[in-house]
Amino acid sequence: MHQQESSITSLVAAFSRAYHSQFDSPKIFDDYVAKELISQEEYQTIQDNMIQGIAFFNKEIATKFKGNTKELIKWIIQVQLSPAPLARAAYCERVLQNEIQLGVEQYVILGAGLDTFPYRQQQVQAMLEIFEVDYPATQASKKKRLQEASLPLLNHLHFVPMDFTKQFQSQPLVEQGFQNKKTFFSLLGVSYYLTKEELASLLNHLFALVPSGSSIVLDYADQSLFKEKGLSNRVENMVKMAAVGGEPMKSCYAYADMERMLDQLGLLIYEHLSPTAIQELYFQNRTDYLCAFETIHYMHIVKK
Repeated sequence: MHQQESSITSLVAAFSRAYHSQFDSPKIFDDYVAKELISQEEYQTIQDNMIQGIAFFNKEIATKFKGNTKELIKWIIQVQLSPAPLARAAYCERVLQNEIQLGVEQYVILGAGLDTFPYRQQQVQAMLEIFEVDYPATQASKKKRLQEASLPLLNHLHFVPMDFTKQFQSQPLVEQGFQNKKTFFSLLGVSYYLTKEELASLLNHLFALVPSGSSIVLDYADQSLFKEKGLSNRVENMVKMAAVGGEPMKSCYAYADMERMLDQLGLLIYEHLSPTAIQELYFQNRTDYLCAFETIHYMHIVKK
């Protein structure tokens, strides 16, 4: 993804959240606002492209459900697209709500894309300043979508255009009102695309800006990322799609690697969710295709 391009990844992620809100039950994460940010034409185009590419995901399913558009779409979204975005968002916002109760005053969403938190949780307006950090083109597209959906720009929502994956800069945040206060960061769907050195540098820069007790939720891929095929080859497909899309996945971690890196940065692992734990928390007893992604872990990390 280039800086001048709006993010296709963020659009597809919003599409999967919108689908889940409308058609899946029970809900893992109900983003009922997401569909407002996607035009009917875009929604249909994404569906059409997925159906045309079904053989890439699974030739057996392509044959089994040939002509059954509804079931093909459900299979692709629930197996390949939705599990990681849904569960990580549910976990992140659960942690955030707890952190608000513990005095967090600022929320920084790194790689915000088409995140809709401020529009679903308007009760936080009086207690939380929200900063969305993303590519300038992605943010311009989002502002346009908000306007088209008749969703107002909120006073406590601040847009910070930046390619933070290349070079994090604190000044744009400060110019939008960011202060040295207890802060919660989210970094979801990003760590895989950074080298280990880049992730360590980003975390170091972020936590230099905030006091002890500030924290971050991030997801990361474990050391089996480039070997695991996963259910219906979905892990292998994810890695291939990233490479074809021009954003190759660069890193994966053993738990001990993460622990060592974070300790060197003065950070503490407060909570770690393995794929098994994620399955138990968010996907237990479902009768559809949704289940936890095999290689993805979540961490809540706190500054000592």
